[in-house]
Amino acid sequence: MNDPFTNLKSSMKKSIFQDFSFSNERKNAVKESIRMRQSQSQFHSWKIETIIAILESVQHESKDGYNISTQLFQKNERTFQKNEGQLYSLLHLLENKEILTSKWINKKKYYSLNSKGKKYLATYKQDKSKLELSLKHLLEEASL
Repeated sequence: MNDPFTNLKSSMKKSIFQDFSFSNERKNAVKESIRMRQSQSQFHSWKIETIIAILESVQHESKDGYNISTQLFQKNERTFQKNEGQLYSLLHLLENKEILTSKWINKKKYYSLNSKGKKYLATYKQDKSKLELSLKHLLEEASL
Protein backbone atom coordinates (compact mmCIF):
# COMPACT_ATOMS: atom_id res chain seq x y z
CA MET A 1 0.00 0.00 0.00
CA ASN A 2 1.39 3.40 -0.94
CA ASP A 3 1.95 6.01 1.70
CA PRO A 4 -0.39 8.93 0.87
CA PHE A 5 1.95 11.33 2.62
CA THR A 6 5.07 10.51 0.61
CA ASN A 7 5.05 13.83 -1.24
CA LEU A 8 4.31 15.76 1.93
CA LYS A 9 7.13 14.04 3.80
CA SER A 10 9.49 14.66 0.91
CA SER A 11 8.73 18.38 0.72
CA MET A 12 8.94 18.74 4.52
CA LYS A 13 12.44 17.23 4.46
CA LYS A 14 13.49 19.85 1.90
CA SER A 15 12.05 22.79 3.81
CA ILE A 16 12.34 24.27 7.27
CA PHE A 17 11.72 20.85 8.82
CA GLN A 18 14.84 19.26 7.35
CA ASP A 19 16.73 19.35 10.65
CA PHE A 20 13.72 18.79 12.85
CA SER A 21 13.30 15.49 14.68
CA PHE A 22 11.82 14.06 17.84
CA SER A 23 13.79 12.07 20.34
CA ASN A 24 12.82 8.43 20.83
CA GLU A 25 11.70 9.34 24.33
CA ARG A 26 9.28 11.95 22.96
CA LYS A 27 8.02 9.58 20.24
CA ASN A 28 7.33 6.91 22.87
CA ALA A 29 5.56 9.43 25.11
CA VAL A 30 3.27 10.46 22.24
CA LYS A 31 2.55 6.84 21.34
CA GLU A 32 1.75 6.04 24.98
CA SER A 33 -0.57 9.05 25.21
CA ILE A 34 -2.43 7.96 22.08
CA ARG A 35 -2.65 4.38 23.37
CA MET A 36 -4.05 5.54 26.72
CA ARG A 37 -6.71 7.71 25.07
CA GLN A 38 -7.76 4.87 22.78
CA SER A 39 -7.80 2.44 25.66
CA GLN A 40 -9.89 4.73 27.84
CA SER A 41 -12.39 5.66 25.17
CA GLN A 42 -12.91 2.11 23.97
CA PHE A 43 -12.57 0.16 27.19
CA HIS A 44 -14.44 2.38 29.60
CA SER A 45 -17.49 2.45 27.40
CA TRP A 46 -18.19 -1.20 28.34
CA LYS A 47 -18.85 -2.48 31.82
CA ILE A 48 -17.80 -5.94 32.94
CA GLU A 49 -21.47 -6.71 33.64
CA THR A 50 -22.29 -5.91 30.01
CA ILE A 51 -19.65 -8.32 28.75
CA ILE A 52 -20.88 -11.03 31.10
CA ALA A 53 -24.46 -10.45 29.93
CA ILE A 54 -23.30 -10.99 26.34
CA LEU A 55 -21.45 -14.18 27.28
CA GLU A 56 -24.50 -15.45 29.15
CA SER A 57 -26.78 -14.67 26.22
CA VAL A 58 -24.84 -17.02 23.93
CA GLN A 59 -24.01 -19.57 26.61
CA HIS A 60 -26.54 -22.21 25.57
CA GLU A 61 -27.19 -21.42 21.91
CA SER A 62 -25.76 -19.38 19.05
CA LYS A 63 -27.41 -16.01 18.45
CA ASP A 64 -27.08 -13.24 15.94
CA GLY A 65 -26.39 -9.66 17.00
CA TYR A 66 -30.04 -8.65 16.85
CA ASN A 67 -31.11 -11.47 19.18
CA ILE A 68 -28.24 -10.71 21.56
CA SER A 69 -29.32 -7.06 21.59
CA THR A 70 -32.94 -8.04 22.24
CA GLN A 71 -31.96 -10.32 25.11
CA LEU A 72 -29.77 -7.61 26.65
CA PHE A 73 -32.65 -5.16 26.42
CA GLN A 74 -34.96 -7.67 28.15
CA LYS A 75 -32.42 -7.93 30.97
CA ASN A 76 -32.48 -4.11 31.33
CA GLU A 77 -28.96 -3.87 29.90
CA ARG A 78 -29.27 -0.63 27.95
CA THR A 79 -25.61 0.02 27.10
CA PHE A 80 -26.20 -0.37 23.38
CA GLN A 81 -29.55 1.38 23.18
CA LYS A 82 -29.33 4.04 20.45
CA ASN A 83 -25.81 2.81 19.62
CA GLU A 84 -26.17 -0.76 18.39
CA GLY A 85 -22.97 -0.49 16.34
CA GLN A 86 -20.99 -0.63 19.56
CA LEU A 87 -22.45 -4.06 20.28
CA TYR A 88 -21.02 -5.35 17.02
CA SER A 89 -17.66 -3.76 17.83
CA LEU A 90 -17.62 -5.57 21.16
CA LEU A 91 -18.74 -8.86 19.60
CA HIS A 92 -15.97 -8.56 17.03
CA LEU A 93 -13.43 -7.79 19.74
CA LEU A 94 -14.54 -10.81 21.79
CA GLU A 95 -14.33 -12.93 18.66
CA ASN A 96 -10.80 -11.68 17.91
CA LYS A 97 -9.77 -12.55 21.46
CA GLU A 98 -11.18 -16.04 20.93
CA ILE A 99 -13.83 -15.78 23.62
CA LEU A 100 -16.62 -16.09 21.06
CA THR A 101 -16.76 -17.97 17.80
CA SER A 102 -19.01 -17.15 14.89
CA LYS A 103 -20.47 -18.67 11.78
CA TRP A 104 -22.53 -17.31 8.93
CA ILE A 105 -25.96 -18.85 8.40
CA ASN A 106 -28.40 -17.40 5.87
CA LYS A 107 -26.58 -14.05 5.67
CA LYS A 108 -26.55 -13.66 9.46
CA LYS A 109 -23.54 -14.00 11.72
CA TYR A 110 -24.22 -16.18 14.75
CA TYR A 111 -22.05 -15.95 17.85
CA SER A 112 -21.45 -18.66 20.42
CA LEU A 113 -19.22 -19.25 23.40
CA ASN A 114 -16.10 -21.30 22.86
CA SER A 115 -14.09 -23.04 25.59
CA LYS A 116 -12.23 -19.86 26.55
CA GLY A 117 -15.53 -17.97 26.85
CA LYS A 118 -17.01 -20.74 28.97
CA LYS A 119 -13.98 -20.53 31.24
CA TYR A 120 -14.43 -16.75 31.66
CA LEU A 121 -18.07 -17.22 32.52
CA ALA A 122 -17.35 -20.00 35.03
CA THR A 123 -14.59 -17.90 36.62
CA TYR A 124 -16.98 -14.96 36.93
CA LYS A 125 -19.51 -17.07 38.78
CA GLN A 126 -16.81 -18.32 41.18
CA ASP A 127 -14.67 -15.22 41.72
CA LYS A 128 -15.91 -11.97 40.20
CA SER A 129 -12.90 -9.85 41.20
CA LYS A 130 -10.44 -12.21 39.52
CA LEU A 131 -12.39 -12.18 36.27
CA GLU A 132 -12.85 -8.40 36.31
CA LEU A 133 -9.08 -7.93 36.32
CA SER A 134 -8.67 -10.51 33.57
CA LEU A 135 -11.34 -8.96 31.34
CA LYS A 136 -10.03 -5.43 31.93
CA HIS A 137 -6.58 -6.55 30.86
CA LEU A 138 -8.00 -8.36 27.85
CA LEU A 139 -9.99 -5.35 26.68
CA GLU A 140 -7.17 -2.89 27.29
CA GLU A 141 -4.88 -5.12 25.22
CA ALA A 142 -7.48 -5.41 22.46
CA SER A 143 -8.02 -1.67 22.26
CA LEU A 144 -4.38 -0.97 21.36
